[in-house]
Amino acid sequence: MGSRLQGKVAVITGATSGIGEATARKFAAEGASVVIAGRSVERGEALAKELGGKVVFQAADVMREADIAALVDTAVQRFGKLDCMFNNAGGNTPGTLEDVTEQQVDYAMKLLYGSALFGIKHAARVMKGQGGGSIINNSSIAAHRLAQGAMLYSCAKAAVSHLTRLMGVQLGPDNIRVNSISPGAIATPIFWGGAATATDEVNAKRLAKLQQNLAHATPTPRSGLADDIANAALFLASDEGSFVNCHDLVVDGGRIWQFNERPREA
Repeated sequence: MGSRLQGKVAVITGATSGIGEATARKFAAEGASVVIAGRSVERGEALAKELGGKVVFQAADVMREADIAALVDTAVQRFGKLDCMFNNAGGNTPGTLEDVTEQQVDYAMKLLYGSALFGIKHAARVMKGQGGGSIINNSSIAAHRLAQGAMLYSCAKAAVSHLTRLMGVQLGPDNIRVNSISPGAIATPIFWGGAATATDEVNAKRLAKLQQNLAHATPTPRSGLADDIANAALFLASDEGSFVNCHDLVVDGGRIWQFNERPREA
């Protein structure tokens, strides 16, 4: 148990598996009270029970602004304030140039960009009144390089990274820091459609296999882990990151500079 977030209150979306779950565990271990959110009620309630009374689960669909607003309100009602908002929820967004549809564009932008935008909107309305806070958006190195993600995913994440800079400038005078994290090849269930698609045993086997494969995808000879991103979020949420604003923190083992493979089709 640590104390880097002692007395702080956080909301984490997409917190029932992968990066969100790892961050919830990290934040709770460092003393934070946490509202964890996701669509899997069973996984969310089990995680909250495991982590103890300072962690509560609330089901939410981040494609609905009302659900995001309700998460912020729950943090204030249960714990009295909001110090950190981690807009982490996301997923795969299909669509190629040749066959992309309006529905696919709407889905990608609402899931990846809209969830971050409305997370910032509702976190800021609380943080302004209490004198500041930290907002963290989960972006991706797909926002910055070729052949890392599908077309709509890459474009939406680029929008998230730019939104981060714009909002950091706008909210900085209110002592609200807005930063993003751009993960690289991180072994999480998003690669096969999410943890809810299989049992814990199957997910564990899939994750082990994925880690082996991703170890060859970066200059650093190992797969990225959810804890690597959770550690970055911990820094940005803590007082140690109090002078970091408008920054997109790349956590990828050097993957962003590895352009020596043939580009894959989006």
